Amino acid sequence: MSSAYKLPETKIATGVQQSPQLHHAAASVVMRATGLMKSYRKGKVEIPVLNGVDFEVREGEFQAIVGTSGSGKSTLLHLLATLDQPDDGQIFFEGNRIDNLPAKSRDILRNRYIGIVFQFYHLLPELSALENVLMPLMIRYGFTKYMLRRRKNRQRAKELLDKMGLSHRLKHRPRELSGGEMQRVAIARALIADPQLLLADEPTGNLDRQAGDEIMEILRDLNREQGLTVVMVTHDETIAEQADRTIHLVEGRVQTM
Repeated sequence: MSSAYKLPETKIATGVQQSPQLHHAAASVVMRATGLMKSYRKGKVEIPVLNGVDFEVREGEFQAIVGTSGSGKSTLLHLLATLDQPDDGQIFFEGNRIDNLPAKSRDILRNRYIGIVFQFYHLLPELSALENVLMPLMIRYGFTKYMLRRRKNRQRAKELLDKMGLSHRLKHRPRELSGGEMQRVAIARALIADPQLLLADEPTGNLDRQAGDEIMEILRDLNREQGLTVVMVTHDETIAEQADRTIHLVEGRVQTM
């Protein structure tokens, strides 16, 4: 594969835990993984985290990955996002293997096709909300090309922040925002490139119940009204119930419910 990731034309279909909703069952597989193994070392001790996980998510599906602390759910999401690499197993996006891509290609994949939302936001403290949302486009285009598209890009970012209810917070920096507001900025940043897949790692885990409910409403609307495919990690069963389908991880393995 070349260093510049390109969307393949082929689609992959497998039979892992079919969605109960017919339109999802008939939809193409956006991402799938087979036999994922991952361990970490602490001194001389090897700590197994994932022990042969199979996974798939179909186009337009909202899927939750549930597990207690240490079950491997965040590790799985990081592997799917190509932020880390498995010790064994394979990961495919739109039919193309991605876990073995070079670093530059993985960066392109995340910048253009896979949006990521983290529990702790990871906003740049010196930038405003608007500038944080624009950052992926600044990285993609570089200074010269970005400046040629600056007006269009800023308009798109403003529209996203308006949809998040933050049109009055465009110039505010992260320290001037609440936790819920920072997470909404992070979601807008993840959406600025119009990704095909949104990966959310405990998006409500650092928020109070009201703010968490607001984030879940945004994610449901993105999925149901815009057809965005969403994979969300959570430890909260009540949050997971709002997804179309739930995968339970227990001691690094998928547990069939």
